[in-house]
Amino acid sequence: MAFRSARGLVGGLALLVVMGLVAASLSGCAAPAYTYVADSANSTYYKVPTNWHAISQSSIDQVLTSGGGSTDGIWITAFDANKSPSASNFLSFGAASPFVFSEVLTLSQDASNGLSYDGLRDFMLPVSAAGREDYEATGESSLSGFSSLRDDTITAANGVHGVRETYQYTYNGVSDTFDQVALTNADQTVVYFLIVHCTNKCYTQNEANINTIVSSFTVESPS
Repeated sequence: MAFRSARGLVGGLALLVVMGLVAASLSGCAAPAYTYVADSANSTYYKVPTNWHAISQSSIDQVLTSGGGSTDGIWITAFDANKSPSASNFLSFGAASPFVFSEVLTLSQDASNGLSYDGLRDFMLPVSAAGREDYEATGESSLSGFSSLRDDTITAANGVHGVRETYQYTYNGVSDTFDQVALTNADQTVVYFLIVHCTNKCYTQNEANINTIVSSFTVESPS
């Protein structure tokens, strides 16, 4: 598998900082529809449905390391919509419920100097044309059936910029849809990343919620 291909370029200390805030509702008696998840130190936040289950730091760390990835993010969070939540759904194809993962991480000098929009597109899986060519050149054939559903460039305040990508991949006959945002600050020293994925059928059934989550991902980088 080609998960987490960019992990070797980053450094930092893993730290989970989750802050639950109450989302506004039309009725004062009604339960809030969403919970806000925030990294106050890096002015980064997004929201998830209140009935999604938070994955513990230790569980997601175990999955990342077992998959050959790194836990060097300075902020890592994960939520599973499944009634039986499992951190393993993050790096697994075929999840019947959406799984969201996010992190903020600092880049090494080499990674910062070489960071491009394609690098942000390929942060998790090979998405750009060049990234997919490089993947194929390795002789690896686990991933197939790539389809791009969205390729948007993002420009935000204070030089924050990046991409939003929605795409599909097939692995061992199972097809998943991925919806991700990868942003960096003006001097490209920090990456802010969020991804939601599940099967194609699951994505279609939960597209409104997933779009709300991904669209809510906000970075208020200092000027």
